[in-house]
Amino acid sequence: MSTTDTLAKQVCEACHVDAPKVTDEELKVLIGQIPDWVPQVRDNVMMLEREYKFKNYKLAWAFANQVSELAEAEFHHPSILLEWGKVTVTWWTHSIGGLHKNDFICAAKTDQLTQ
Repeated sequence: MSTTDTLAKQVCEACHVDAPKVTDEELKVLIGQIPDWVPQVRDNVMMLEREYKFKNYKLAWAFANQVSELAEAEFHHPSILLEWGKVTVTWWTHSIGGLHKNDFICAAKTDQLTQ
């Protein structure tokens, strides 16, 4: 079982405003488990982002819908940008204004949607 699979098998926990953001050390370990994701900082908020490419709009749309279903199941909601042949998914934890372990779990689960 890969480290991505291990991360994807975990379940998101309820996250409150006082939940801890991932530390720099945790970030190094967790990002190593989802190597296709890129940490981004927007408006001073750390986020995880990945772009997925598809042959056409319809396939991209179907994937965006799968990500939406995952988000509802985990009760953790990303930004999803749907374009022709491309979907960009961005995970972060709104309540803490940064990254929580939940974001890495959901990123790993998002990757599994393409397998």
